[in-house]
Amino acid sequence: MPSNKDEMDWRRFIAEAVAGGSLLQATFSQPRNKETIARKTSVRPLKLKNGLHFQLERLQDNKAFHENVPEQAAAERLTALMGEYRQALIKTRQADVQLLANKKGAVTMIRHDPTAKTREPAASHNRVKSYVLPEGEPVPFLIRLGVMTPEGRVVKAKHDKFRQINRFLEMVADVLPDLPRGRPLTVVDFGSGKSYLTFALYHMLAVREGLPVNIIGLDLKADVIEECSRIAEDLAWHNLKFYVGDIAEYEGQTQVDMMVTLHACDTATDAALLKAIRWDASVILSVPCCQHELFRQISQPILKPLLKHGILKERFAALVTDALRANLLETAGYRTQMLEFIDLEHTPKNLMIRAVKGRQENRSETRAEYERLRDFLSVSPYMEREWPKMNRTT
Repeated sequence: MPSNKDEMDWRRFIAEAVAGGSLLQATFSQPRNKETIARKTSVRPLKLKNGLHFQLERLQDNKAFHENVPEQAAAERLTALMGEYRQALIKTRQADVQLLANKKGAVTMIRHDPTAKTREPAASHNRVKSYVLPEGEPVPFLIRLGVMTPEGRVVKAKHDKFRQINRFLEMVADVLPDLPRGRPLTVVDFGSGKSYLTFALYHMLAVREGLPVNIIGLDLKADVIEECSRIAEDLAWHNLKFYVGDIAEYEGQTQVDMMVTLHACDTATDAALLKAIRWDASVILSVPCCQHELFRQISQPILKPLLKHGILKERFAALVTDALRANLLETAGYRTQMLEFIDLEHTPKNLMIRAVKGRQENRSETRAEYERLRDFLSVSPYMEREWPKMNRTT
């Protein structure tokens, strides 16, 4: 039986890890009572606007329940969790510690001091990718969507989807400082489809960041919307809603802070961008798809060697479409970037337009650039036709 000194050691270890800011993650498993205790509880530090907290994620029946504990109460709470579980793995910047409790409740502490080889990532091309959602850690929404197994392993057939989700979250993380604070955020995902990224967005904003948020997914397929609604209900994500509807006709919100649209076909992307501009959205994330409109319009004799080949004309038209969209967004007061969303080997539709509301210099020149390219190619883009305010410099 371990001595009292052993028991004091593990309690002190937890207290010092919390107070010293070295706690990276803790996972409690093997519940003493499987009927009343969640099968696993994970703990991680979380910076909120009112200070450092530790987020407890309880995984029970494939549902995740979250609680943010203030730093001052975290050590006591983690210590109490060992009364509910038989095992814990606590990772800190200095070491990993395994806690094992026997039937009488006495705890043995096994310390694994890391070497440089195990703690630091290998400096090679084969090192493991550091994902926003790491492999090996169960994530309830990924389990529910069939991307992960309950043990946290990524399903082989879903590796590309797992990478896409993480790439998307990296791009979202970059613009978190540009979202307003002090009130609930509203996010609309147009053309949400099976909603892998919609669920990922809710996970990042509401679960990881602890932000008050309402997210709406809109799609034309009623069966898909019904299934997504069922999953959100299973996860107890009550501020994530799904509706059947058309992007161009959607009028369900008067204020939106972030607009997302991924692979909305042809001018549906333009309709979504116009909605975002009218809402004065702080952040726009758009991955266009199937840009057919300008393909039918482009006419420029000088470019005949390029335009006479259908496949070249199609690619050129897609690039022109996105360039004109970006310039119109800049004219409307957005700082705009074109980013590679996912590797070209996985999908040719790999460009994301990321736009953030902010002061934009030289908007008159940006508008003039847009008009010169538009007139040179003899095109009339949907965005300009459908929103008359875009016809003058703002």
